[in-house]
Amino acid sequence: MKPATRFRWVVAGLLFCASALSFFDRQVLSVLAPRILPDLELTNIEYAQAVSAFTLAYSVMFTVGGRIIDLVGTRLGLGLSVAFWTVASLLHAVARSGGQLTAFRFLLGVGEGGCFPGAAKGILEWFPKRERALAMGLATTGGSAIGAVLAPPLIVAASQSVGWRGAFVLTGAIGALWVAAWFLLFRKPEESRFANALERELILTGRDAGGKEKPWPVAALAARREVWGFVLTRFLLDPVFYFYMFWIPQYLSRERGASLEEIGRLSWIPFLTLGISSLLGGGVSDRLVSRGWNPPRARKAVMAGAAFLTPVSILALRAPDSFWAVTLLGVLMFAHGFWMTNYMTLIGDLFPASSVATVVGLSGTAGGIGGFLSSLAIGRIVEAASFAPVFLVCGVLYPVGLAIILATVRREERLPGRVS
Repeated sequence: MKPATRFRWVVAGLLFCASALSFFDRQVLSVLAPRILPDLELTNIEYAQAVSAFTLAYSVMFTVGGRIIDLVGTRLGLGLSVAFWTVASLLHAVARSGGQLTAFRFLLGVGEGGCFPGAAKGILEWFPKRERALAMGLATTGGSAIGAVLAPPLIVAASQSVGWRGAFVLTGAIGALWVAAWFLLFRKPEESRFANALERELILTGRDAGGKEKPWPVAALAARREVWGFVLTRFLLDPVFYFYMFWIPQYLSRERGASLEEIGRLSWIPFLTLGISSLLGGGVSDRLVSRGWNPPRARKAVMAGAAFLTPVSILALRAPDSFWAVTLLGVLMFAHGFWMTNYMTLIGDLFPASSVATVVGLSGTAGGIGGFLSSLAIGRIVEAASFAPVFLVCGVLYPVGLAIILATVRREERLPGRVS
């Protein structure tokens, strides 16, 4: 008898590439900001408005996109999401003013809002519990981290060859290739011609039932204490990640005197640590589950360890040079990988597969709103003072988020699905 195929890991790879592409595309602007801002004659406040336009659209579409994906399915929903943001990325190449740049960033956020709800749902459809956290880490946080790692050096190299406008064209072409591969390869395990009967049996017997379940009503989900815990935590902590994503190149340029080339050499380091810890974080909690730990308890234990590591990043303010500053900032990103992988998996542990994308979407919307508000504030803080107050706040927020999770997410078993 032929052994079980492992096509589920190809699916995880596709989802990994989608999340990597989403972070690669959104980072083109931040990496090239020191060049784009003078070319378009923009201030840091105008740049903050463009960044905020993305986070506003992204925050709304996280919930809307997640709900659409729960209703129309992962294949169609995620495929259309990536296609939309690919077009939006291409439009950046023709921006001639701050207003146009802001509009195109808004469209990029509209498209990217469906990425992580779709990735999370895809993992739940294709992976049994014992492999879920590792796969979730690979497809969500790991993919986003690798996209962020690759972005600075590749974007700088591309801009030196074809200009900053050409860099947006190249990322759009990569997105078009992904969309074609997605619609060719992805279907549910029950419908896939690439997974054999043994792999389908392994997946279907090792995951939670939910193929015939209907999504919970949004109002019913929003009334649950667990959902509020996830939502409030993302509202507080996503601004930290947005700050690292959009403002580190500006910090290195403004306060450390780094050139664009030096930014390209250094700004990927925190995201490399994020990619590594995303896989480690999933592997650690999966190992705890295999040793008999209750899955939600295992996820929260790993999140606790991560939360108390983040204050180390504040030491970056005393770093002697750009390299050590970026390295210390990488400590927070290392902790974030453990945190976010287990946060996403915890949602999958507690909610039926038919409603997971909606819950991920609600929490992502809250995070986007927090990112939108914080981006506007950061622009003004940086103009008026420095980056120091922002680093201080970022370093202490994760223990606060842990306290919220422990107080609100007390369930240790999955909520029932809704059949009728």
